[in-house]
Amino acid sequence: MSRLETAPEVLDDFDRFLDHIARFDVGSAPERIAEILQAVQILVNNPLMGRPVRGGKRELVIGRGSRGYVALYRYVPKIDTVFLLAVRSQREAGYKRVS
Repeated sequence: MSRLETAPEVLDDFDRFLDHIARFDVGSAPERIAEILQAVQILVNNPLMGRPVRGGKRELVIGRGSRGYVALYRYVPKIDTVFLLAVRSQREAGYKRVS
């Protein structure tokens, strides 16, 4: 089982989602965040599950459509750790702060 580490900036991503959901779908915020966290936990057992992207990073697609998200992460096999770097809505053009 791999270890999962979350970058502090991911909390900013969740705040952004919560702000959006509060304006358009007030009741679903806790459920939506729980869905994202549950999906990301899959990486603990399957760290290479996501599609490869530039820079040795990977993306895990979560859900679809207006309820869809994409989690950006890096798996470091040498220390068997998944680093969750950012999460965005599938409808967003890119990640807000990823180097």
